[in-house]
Amino acid sequence: MKVMNVVLVEPEIPANTGNIARLCVAVGAALHLIRPLGFFLSDPKLKRAGLDYWEYLDLKVHDSFADFLASQQPKRMFFLETGQRRLYSEVQYEPDDYLVFGSESKGLSSELLEAYPDQLVTLPQRDVRSLNLANTVAIVVYEAWRQLGFAGAKNLPRAGIPTPDPNI
Repeated sequence: MKVMNVVLVEPEIPANTGNIARLCVAVGAALHLIRPLGFFLSDPKLKRAGLDYWEYLDLKVHDSFADFLASQQPKRMFFLETGQRRLYSEVQYEPDDYLVFGSESKGLSSELLEAYPDQLVTLPQRDVRSLNLANTVAIVVYEAWRQLGFAGAKNLPRAGIPTPDPNI
């Protein structure tokens, strides 16, 4: 059961992508990688960070952002970028949303930022330019999953946690 989609645009560091892949399996998200990638999919650092979860990952690799749009036809996308006005926690996430993250060194391109000004969100921080990509993805994905009632989770304590919607 896919709860949401994580999109990495031109990721560069295999260990980050491997950690994000494992996160996607843990929450039931699909992972979309937009080329060019800064590593090969056979990279040992990528495989090690993802541990033995690769066979469970819903992974799609796209040659460009245009190819991604054409094949997925996403209804709702949110683009994470430093310095934006809207906090990631102010979004009301819905099943099948696409959460889009830029590369570790460059972030998202100005073309994407200009094309989707109403869908830009940010993570607050102090005294640093940016956070590690895998950490940022984890924070945002878990907030979205929380809002979706932790749909599909197997080890939820029941007190104070909404019951997951079985239709998600």
